[in-house]
Amino acid sequence: MQTPPHLRWPGTIPHLRALILLALFALSLLWAEAALAHAVTLGDKGYIQEITGPQIIPFLYLGAKHMVTGYDHILFLFGVIFFLYGMKEIGLYVTLFAIGHSVTMLAGVWFNFGINAYIIDAIIGFSVVYKALDNLGAFKTWFGVQPDTRTATLVFGLLHGFGLASKIIEYNISPDGLLTNLIAFNVGVELGQLTALAAILVVMRRWRAQPAFGRQAYTANVIMMGLGFYLMGLQLVGLALA
Repeated sequence: MQTPPHLRWPGTIPHLRALILLALFALSLLWAEAALAHAVTLGDKGYIQEITGPQIIPFLYLGAKHMVTGYDHILFLFGVIFFLYGMKEIGLYVTLFAIGHSVTMLAGVWFNFGINAYIIDAIIGFSVVYKALDNLGAFKTWFGVQPDTRTATLVFGLLHGFGLASKIIEYNISPDGLLTNLIAFNVGVELGQLTALAAILVVMRRWRAQPAFGRQAYTANVIMMGLGFYLMGLQLVGLALA
């Protein structure tokens, strides 16, 4: 993992407008879909509650759809690979996240163990903040230590899985074919994750080739941190009003 750039404000940024547009686009997605973090659409929810027996293809689709539209997952994944360049290293971190996510999603639903949706989603928002701070080198600057990034990725993968398990439990999914459907859903999640990762890597490769990437990296992580705080605040307000 390459060392992040020194903490500094970027000064003149040739592609600042592109970053602002990216931030506005991300914020518009958050406002438009704020209520759907770790959730599925009402139509999909009704479908999940009605069907019984093994339904591999539908649950594959629902899992992939959840991941591709799950902006909190994608934001964290974006942060994880931000300073990763080698495919072997990227594969290691994504695998750690996938293992954590899969274990708690499957175990949580199978053993009917969930966490308050607002609390777990606030923690997931915090994972985005944490990763942005990690990318900015904040922990080493503030505390003189660098937390193990692989362990952090695995732990946050476990927490992201609990978030999804908590939602699925609320849908009262049929016990008939439950294990098959959960495995299909999880495979769909991983396929969706690979799709999102491929798109992110294409954009990152072009971006990293730009001379201004070093300066823009700071701003991008600050924006990501702000979005993480926004997600946290959204869920904490929801918890207070629930």
